[in-house]
Amino acid sequence: MTDKQVNIIVLGGGSAGWMAATAIQHALKAHNTNITLVESPSIGTIGVGEGSTPHLKKFFDQLQVPESEWMHECHATYKNGISFVDWSEHLPENRYFHPFPSIIDRQTAGAFLQHCMARHHGKDVEVNPDHFFLARTLSKKALGPIVKSGAPNVAMNYAYHFDSNLLGQYLAKLAVKKGVAHIQGNFVAAQDDESGNIKTITLEDGRVLNADFFIDASGFSSHLLQQHKHIGFDSFSNNLFNDAAIALPSEVSSPILPETQATALKFGWAWQIPLTNRTGNGYVFSQKYTDFDSAEQELREHLLHRGHTIAETTKARRIHMKVGQVKQAWHKNVMAIGLAQGFIEPLEATALHLVMDSIDLFLTVFKRNEYQQSDIDAFNHAVRQRYEGIRDYIVCHYKVNQLSRSQYWRDAADMPEISDNLQAVLTAWRNKQDITPVLEAKQMLHYYPAVSWYCLLAGYGYYPHSTELTKAGTYSFDVAKVNAFLHQRAELFLPHQALL
Repeated sequence: MTDKQVNIIVLGGGSAGWMAATAIQHALKAHNTNITLVESPSIGTIGVGEGSTPHLKKFFDQLQVPESEWMHECHATYKNGISFVDWSEHLPENRYFHPFPSIIDRQTAGAFLQHCMARHHGKDVEVNPDHFFLARTLSKKALGPIVKSGAPNVAMNYAYHFDSNLLGQYLAKLAVKKGVAHIQGNFVAAQDDESGNIKTITLEDGRVLNADFFIDASGFSSHLLQQHKHIGFDSFSNNLFNDAAIALPSEVSSPILPETQATALKFGWAWQIPLTNRTGNGYVFSQKYTDFDSAEQELREHLLHRGHTIAETTKARRIHMKVGQVKQAWHKNVMAIGLAQGFIEPLEATALHLVMDSIDLFLTVFKRNEYQQSDIDAFNHAVRQRYEGIRDYIVCHYKVNQLSRSQYWRDAADMPEISDNLQAVLTAWRNKQDITPVLEAKQMLHYYPAVSWYCLLAGYGYYPHSTELTKAGTYSFDVAKVNAFLHQRAELFLPHQALL
């Protein structure tokens, strides 16, 4: 960047817009840069997901914001991972836990991976990841990821649950405190200069705002990149069927478990996210197979069966989802983030992860004194790869399902269109090969480590159904000893409720 003052406008608030404004202001505070966020007072946030990946901890750590400062304001709780419930009806243990792998898991993950390969060769060994990772043991005991005072430090990789609207409001306060200018007004139009860069935007009240660079955080509408610049959108609907969601809160759970629960239903899956003031519930589904009214009824029955009391007068939110990504996330002097850039259903809570990745990539380029079109092309390629990598992992949840409860699940398992990368991973798995070299060769480890893929495939019981399993012999580890080790380590951690 040069010594010349640079003006950046972020169009749109919500978690994505305010996160971008805050991070860029923090990173460029010594670079003579002015950040202005323009937010419509009449447009609410989508707030589909209320969970994160460990990237959110990294974001707040970079800003030097302690958990005690923001978590209380956002009714936040800790998240050790995700419990997948009822996704494998052919297994006696019809659930598995997807942990955020931590350093301590190196002492037990080897046993899990060896069991996965032994099971491929017909050995009767335990392959449910629940029995091999500390995060699952902590969740079962309602323990958070923070050790007791005076205990040896055991660094856990963890995330959070939060009220997405309150998170946006907190980030707004933080951004303004750091020097971001906040303007309220409804966007009307954008005007280009002779080179095709956006020069100004006009608001409904007649104000005209100019900037050197624009960040489009205007949600699915994407006023600047998709509507004004006519950048196309690549839909993922051919292999991610879900295009709608119902959200319905219920009372605070007891105990408040430090995990997200994702339960397979008839035409999609239901989330359960514990906050300190309520439990967030929802149903992500495909309108090709059901409608909003039927989905809401199914969700209410599911919650009633789970012991949640919800009055008929409690109104559910109905959300339409646009699943896919823009063809170019950065074009001319406009970069899109959040829903304006793309969206992958919230099964693995990756929305804010993609926002933070995009901001980091953007700052790497923008901090330079000069950047070329080749730098923008590299940015777009990196963003596209991230979306495609996450998409492949989410698609895998559906492709390898073995549920027979509806046509939805049967069609998901039979979907003909999956990426070459995912096809290569599944081919190696079915051929009883180690999938790690495939993930490395396809450069897929930037998004999910190999152990996460093993947790998914083994957790689903994605092996040939055989009643002729043989004794494990030297292939096996003593799972009782592994569990004893995990329970011993769990004694070092604080109860989740005490942390909150």
